[in-house]
Amino acid sequence: MLTTNSSNGLVKTAGLSLTEQLSARFAERIRNRLLVPGTRLPSVRQCATSQGVSPSTVVAAYDVLLAQGLVEARKQRGFFVRESSVKTPLSPVEYAHEAIKKGAIHAPTLAPALRPVTPNPSNATALIRGMFHPGGNKAQPGMGVFPPAWLESTFMPAAVRKVCTTRNLQEFSLQYGHPLGDAHLRNLLAQKLSGLSIPTVPEHIITTVGATHALDIVSRTLLRAGDPVMVEEPGWAVEFARLDALGMRILPVPRGPDGPDLAVMARYCEAHAPKLFVSVSVLHNPTGYSLTPGAAHRVLTLANQHNFHIVEDDTYSHIAPEHATRLCALDGLQRTIYVSGFAKILAPNWRIGFLAAPSDLVERLLDTKLLATLTTPALLEKALAICIEQGQLRRHAERIRSKLDAARARSVKLALAHGCSFAAEPAGLFGWVDTGVDTDALAQAMLDEGYLLAPGALFHASRKSSTLMRINFATTQDAAFWKAFVRVRGRLPVR
Repeated sequence: MLTTNSSNGLVKTAGLSLTEQLSARFAERIRNRLLVPGTRLPSVRQCATSQGVSPSTVVAAYDVLLAQGLVEARKQRGFFVRESSVKTPLSPVEYAHEAIKKGAIHAPTLAPALRPVTPNPSNATALIRGMFHPGGNKAQPGMGVFPPAWLESTFMPAAVRKVCTTRNLQEFSLQYGHPLGDAHLRNLLAQKLSGLSIPTVPEHIITTVGATHALDIVSRTLLRAGDPVMVEEPGWAVEFARLDALGMRILPVPRGPDGPDLAVMARYCEAHAPKLFVSVSVLHNPTGYSLTPGAAHRVLTLANQHNFHIVEDDTYSHIAPEHATRLCALDGLQRTIYVSGFAKILAPNWRIGFLAAPSDLVERLLDTKLLATLTTPALLEKALAICIEQGQLRRHAERIRSKLDAARARSVKLALAHGCSFAAEPAGLFGWVDTGVDTDALAQAMLDEGYLLAPGALFHASRKSSTLMRINFATTQDAAFWKAFVRVRGRLPVR
């Protein structure tokens, strides 16, 4: 768990010297992956100023970290977090890059913008670990979820109690559920998709352990190690890391207000023949952009011309307008696969997601699910079905949207008042904010204030410094955060 001093500086005690406290603070963050490998620690002068200690104390603390093998000193550059001493096997992409360096194979002659990249999975795991262990009780700007208080309800416990009678517990606990998932829930999900103009039937829907599991099922079914995959950039850090862990070749596609950069996609298609395109078309994370009909039509045209599938991650469907353009609606689930879930809007720990697929892929996708998890828990799926059928989920989502609209207005006003600008029109849960300083350095310094940020580098396939950061509108309404933000930003060089 991250620990910070409320006054930002260190306090001399009889038990621990300032050097021991400072080295322990950095060591804890490194071990919790809040400071990922390759992160540059503050300069001695910067660290001394921010922590209220002498430069000699900082030098001594950094020496302790060096002795522990947690950091390394680079001549004339400073101190950097070391890679783990435990070597992991190279992925196919990494192996190819190493072979190119050694001259064993030749690199393809591609323009720099079209080179496959190797993401740093620790970027994503740092964000996730921070979500699970934010430290303290402050609202966290970098969180990817609604505050727990927003999700509290009486109808969810009631639904669970209803399905957890003694007879049901015995019936549903002592045998496996249906491989596709609870039949009643799938029927309700088919009706929900029909309301979004996405035609499907319950037999083409597969329930999963959250939306991330659904994305993983699609990848493991349609792809093999080394296959090229197009993914939007900026985009979801976990998706970059997940695909890289499977050994895929990441092809980042710039995402703009209307949709993905179609020219880049076309060049990727000619040069790499990608097998899959992963898109968050509605309320894109982190920008909040939503796809336009014209861009959607051209993406589908490319998919048909170059024979690749599209997986549409509609994680934020519950807070999005129903009339928003969705690729699956235009395509009719021919070349597209729809993925969504209920963690964001209802119950993160229920881990219920689903996918809707073309008829010719359902059996293959189901085989992959069975190999990984056999089935999914029927009890919670039946409880969710009750919440949907009785209209409680719909009314709950309406309340969340109303609260979010008000929170967004307050958060935007505070961000602008404290010298930030928005790189994208504020929409949905997240804001894509330009701070004017390196947000990697900003995020590191804000840990001392007890705040976990989501710096822009996390949302790029290959980590690079950025002045952008993603904020959660639901957790950035506190003026105290923005005051700390301005104070810390003032100590960093403007870019």
